[in-house]
Amino acid sequence: MEQNSGFVPAPELTPLEQEVLDEYERLARNMKQLALAFDHLASDPATRILDDLRDLERKTTLAFTLLKASVYSIVLQQEIDWGAGGETPSGQERRH
Repeated sequence: MEQNSGFVPAPELTPLEQEVLDEYERLARNMKQLALAFDHLASDPATRILDDLRDLERKTTLAFTLLKASVYSIVLQQEIDWGAGGETPSGQERRH
């Protein structure tokens, strides 16, 4: 592993210590990136965020409606198929 910090000479560190320091440095970079992303999100106007959430809600609702329609269509088709034979797929007569 290469030493990134330069604070402690590499011969004084065990490989495990160097690995831990490298991971802390990586974590610090990731935290800085996260802070920048939060700053960017916080700078967006609330109306834009609400508009984006409304758009997402519309898309989610449409997907849910299409899913329900697909399931209903499959169930209805199975009932029609079973009704034509008068039996369920297990071979037992249907009870109403």
